[in-house]
Amino acid sequence: MTALKTMLAATDFSAHARHAADRAARLAHETGARLTLMHAVSGSALAELRQWLGAGHPCEPQLVEETRRALEQAAAELAAARRVAVHTHLDTGAAVDCIGRQAEAQNADLLVLGARGSGFLRRLVLGTTSERLLRRTTRPLLVVRQTAHEPYRRALVALDFSPWSAQALLLVRRVAPHARPVLLSAFQVPFEEKLRLAGVDAATVDHYRTQARAVATQRLYAAAHDAGLRPGHWDARIVEGDASQRIVEQEQESDCDLVVVGKHGQTAAEELLLGSVTRHVLAEGSADVLVSTAHTTPAAA
Repeated sequence: MTALKTMLAATDFSAHARHAADRAARLAHETGARLTLMHAVSGSALAELRQWLGAGHPCEPQLVEETRRALEQAAAELAAARRVAVHTHLDTGAAVDCIGRQAEAQNADLLVLGARGSGFLRRLVLGTTSERLLRRTTRPLLVVRQTAHEPYRRALVALDFSPWSAQALLLVRRVAPHARPVLLSAFQVPFEEKLRLAGVDAATVDHYRTQARAVATQRLYAAAHDAGLRPGHWDARIVEGDASQRIVEQEQESDCDLVVVGKHGQTAAEELLLGSVTRHVLAEGSADVLVSTAHTTPAAA
């Protein structure tokens, strides 16, 4: 298992972005990773400014310089509060392009964003910008919703046993090495309603349910073993029902402050962060969400 080496946190100076940057700084302190705090000045906003004031107006460089000072001040406050070095990067252009370009430039192991923003990140997580970012990037993404009062304590890892969920189980050990993993598998009886409508008796349906639970249990314990989790150092949750609802329920019932999911599900077209499951988790849950965007097994350290 390789440790985090570089992190990139994006900020628009909103409250949600400040929480995300603070969490990133705490993680940098815990893991020793190099942290860069970045901001993107909207290229379209600058173009509109030029349209109104004319090219070369002194207001434009003044605006950029004021933004740079605000970014450096935010980085300095984080560095003092969390006792870590915080580097800065200011860019101009579309948020997705700027974040993606900088993530590639520094080979970021983790991107950190607030759940919502007020400026250039306003639609990044729940809107079209996030969809574009996640389709392009292979970088893990941490969506921060909570104030970082303490290290992550309990991490709910949602497993559907796809290559992406296998990566999620490995990723949580890098990002939250001190958190106790709670492994969740939500199973359902295939075509249960259609079986009942077709006249299949309740005993047969219950037999299928028992089989489905047994398969989910076996695969969950096998996944934990493959990931190197030691018995007694993690908890199992095998529940029946819709995954999106069960994730939120178990996050609260198991007192988890981090939820970990894969970018895709069993099929590559099933993009979890972009679909109903993670939208429901972000809307109804309260924990931070860590998304694994890779599906290949990383090399051992």
